Parts: sequence; C-alpha cells; structure tokens
Amino acid sequence: MTRIGSSDLSVFPLSLGGNVFGWTADRDASFAVLDAFVAGGGDFIDTADGYSAWVEGNSGGESETIIGEWLASRRPEGLVVATKVSQHPQFRGLSAANVRRAAEASLDRLGVDAIDLYYAHFDDETVPLEETVAAFGQLVEDGLVRNIAVSNYSADRIRAWIEIARSTGVALPVAVQPHYNLVHRNEVEETIVPVATEFGLSLIPYYALASGFLTGKYRSTDATGQSSPRASGAAKYATEHGLRIIDALEEIGGAHGASIAATALAWLRAQPAVVAPIASARTAEQVEDLLVGGRLELAADEVVRLRSVSEWTPAQV
Repeated sequence: MTRIGSSDLSVFPLSLGGNVFGWTADRDASFAVLDAFVAGGGDFIDTADGYSAWVEGNSGGESETIIGEWLASRRPEGLVVATKVSQHPQFRGLSAANVRRAAEASLDRLGVDAIDLYYAHFDDETVPLEETVAAFGQLVEDGLVRNIAVSNYSADRIRAWIEIARSTGVALPVAVQPHYNLVHRNEVEETIVPVATEFGLSLIPYYALASGFLTGKYRSTDATGQSSPRASGAAKYATEHGLRIIDALEEIGGAHGASIAATALAWLRAQPAVVAPIASARTAEQVEDLLVGGRLELAADEVVRLRSVSEWTPAQV
C-alpha cells in the first residue's frame, strides 16, 4: 500500500482507469472489470464527470454512473474513488458555482457521501485561481470532498494554487495527475516532478500505457490500420524509438515472467513521487496484467536500462 501525499489515503499502487466505462466497456463488461480488480487486491478507481461524453448518444457522467451502480451492488470495503471536474458538458470550467454543482452531481451519480479525491481536471484560466482554490477548499470544509488534487496543470500553476491555499488557510492539494509514461517523459520529469517533490505531492499518472502502445500490441511502425477506438492514440508511438522501448520491456519482463504492460507500469511506479499509475481495462481478462504491474519490483539496473532506452531527442524517429 502507498500513501497519497499528505492525505490519509493508502492505496494499492495501481489505479484502475474508468475512462473506458460507458465507452469501450458497457455496463456488464465494466462490472466484470471492477469485480476482477477488487478481487485481485485493487482498491483505487479513477474516473471523471466528463467520461464518456465523447461517445455518440452519451451526455457525460456515464462512467461515474456505472461505478455508482457497481458500488451500490457490491458495497466493497475500503475502496478509494477519485473523480474530476471541468469537462462535463453541463459543468464546464472551474468557477465556484460550477465546481459546487458538478461535485454534487458526481456525488449523486457515484452514490457516495464524499469524494475521496477530487481533481481540477484541466486548468481554467478564465476563472481567477483564487476563486477555484476557495471553491475546492469549501467542498472539503463542507465534507463533500475528502482530499483535493490537480490534473494537467503546469508547474507554475500548481505552485500558485499551493501559495493561495496556504495564504487563505484552505485544504492543500495532495496529488497531481500528469500524462506520463515511458514514451512521454520530458515535460513531466523536467517541470512537474520537481514541484511535486518540493511540496510532497504524489504523482498519479494517466496514459500510463500510452493508449495501449506499451502493451506491445502495436509492433509495427504502421499501426494506423488497427480498428480499435484507441489505436490512433497508440499508433503515433510506433516509431523505431518506440519499438526499441517495447523490445527492452519484453526482455526485462520476460526475466520476471511478466508482460510488457506490467513491466511498463512497474517502471513508472519506480519513478520519483509516483504512487499509482492509472491504467484501464476493457475486459476482466486484461485486469491481471495491471495488478501484476502494481506488484512487480524491477531491479535498479532494469529501471536504469529502461530510462536509457526511452531517452528521447528531436533527432529520434
């Protein structure tokens, strides 16, 4: 178990992503995935109020609704649920009034008394940061939210949030959720990791498997022919550089009897400030690799080797 920042939340070091619930996983498939995750020792679920509004016929909140129905059906003990605000079609942005309404709507869909970890999903510079910070602080004060966090914020804006929270005496963020994985490292390691380390924030990276590329499924430099809804996201990483990373993951994972995906997750867990990478599964059968990724411990030289092979410069293709 790992602790999230200065919070009282201790979680299994792998978070199950709920972005596929209501998208590539229907209600029954989502229930099966959630069942398998908890049965295997998982206890940390990540979602957002905007999941999955991009699907034709959806209106947003589908993932939260499915998770809420599953929670009501299964009543699991000790589960930590994180969700986010700013992208639901009816609750866009981070004004104080919107944050309050969105949080109440998420609580209703999830069927819980309080949100364990509540993120500002994307920065909203049209709203004074002081207003957003105060709104999140009020949610904690009122007991609707237990802990707050930020996602997709720059280091400067994270620092500004903390300064405002300290000066006004409201709850401080405990975590930051960046886009971070073996093929997307530079910006996070150069800017976000230092500020997280300085302020004791935990990193909970999303796209931990690079839209599926780090599963090893896309082994050709031409992955555009894949029919999966997520294939286009993975295809951009299927370069010679990306495939060298896959080869190294396969070799290192093989020494542990682990998959490419599990090895990629284990590498991410070994990075400074990271407590629980986020990865999703469309089927219950895919969950085991994620759970292994939350337990596998790589040797120091293996971590260094993957860091070396994944170093990127503009000259690499």
